[in-house]
Amino acid sequence: MPSQLNAATASTLALSKDLMARPSVTPDDHGCQELIISRLEKIGFKIERLRFGDVDNFWARRGSAEPVLAFAGHTDVVPTGDETNWSTPPFTPTEKDGMLYGRGAADMKGSLAAMVTACERFVAKHPNHQGSIAFLITSDEEGIATHGTVKVIEHLEARKEKIQFCIVGEPSSTHQLGDIVKNGRRGSLGAKMTVRGIQGHVAYPHLADNPIHKAAPALVELTQTHWDEGNEFFPATTFQISNINSGTGATNVIPGDMEVVFNLRFSTALTPENIQQRVCEILNKHSLDYHIDWNLSGLPFLTDTGPLLEATQKAIKTITGRTTELSTAGGTSDGRFIAPTGTQVIELGPCNATIHKVDESVEIKALGELSLVYEEIMRELFASS
Repeated sequence: MPSQLNAATASTLALSKDLMARPSVTPDDHGCQELIISRLEKIGFKIERLRFGDVDNFWARRGSAEPVLAFAGHTDVVPTGDETNWSTPPFTPTEKDGMLYGRGAADMKGSLAAMVTACERFVAKHPNHQGSIAFLITSDEEGIATHGTVKVIEHLEARKEKIQFCIVGEPSSTHQLGDIVKNGRRGSLGAKMTVRGIQGHVAYPHLADNPIHKAAPALVELTQTHWDEGNEFFPATTFQISNINSGTGATNVIPGDMEVVFNLRFSTALTPENIQQRVCEILNKHSLDYHIDWNLSGLPFLTDTGPLLEATQKAIKTITGRTTELSTAGGTSDGRFIAPTGTQVIELGPCNATIHKVDESVEIKALGELSLVYEEIMRELFASS
């Protein structure tokens, strides 16, 4: 195992650094996908480049049989912010004290590299493997996510090409690789609400109608509403106000309207329709004159059992000796576009403590471990007898 780990670490580290050196700030892929494609073509993957809008994506598949195991991920990264705040240049991958520093190290170029090197070893050992191995890669995950994975899935669905198993390379771990695997995510329902009043002079409130005063009790009730109990896999639904804007800037003018932006992260115990109805019931009870624009970013999804989850748990135990914990915490991921097609989806990647931060980093040894875990999952699912 030490020699295998060393070899997997070296190859995965090298590819990680090649990818990280490319400043692929969303939605610019900056050549990352072509680098991955060149590696996959050499081991028999058929490539389909899919550009939607200004977003590069690709679908790669090796084999024609089912089941299909797809590795899903993104080559785009978030902006660096002020680069002078970084200890090392964000797009100059730097090794230090067993860590690899640079933008995208954990989210998620390290995972992409581990997927590729895992496939290279697996195909070399099992050239006639069962099923099919696929890659669904986008450069639109960190942006508005309208021309990336969602469009590729629509493309596949239109020709009735199905994915049975999907591993999303999002950084899922907390303290050590594999200690946490995300087997689902909460849904996200956002809203921009305009509450209408009547503008006027603060000295003549009887001639105006202050939307802030009218809406305040309703907002308090919304924040204090008990939406559900959650369930075995999901925490209770939460409601959070993120922005409130009103007024002209003058101190002597009652505003004519108020804008409130809020979001609900919800479990499988509720539907978007349930939530919208309950929100409107509260607003109507307070006799507000309002308009809401709703935005459903994703439905909740859950993989509570099945061959993929079993193979993943077993692989993590085999390679790292760790017993993994299942979690649905955190924000959304592109898994929300894949799961509704009936796919078993899990998220497995390195530690997430530094993602989107200055001095983003990943443990170098964990890159090798992750590559071996990915390979072991494929062996569990597809290795010929």
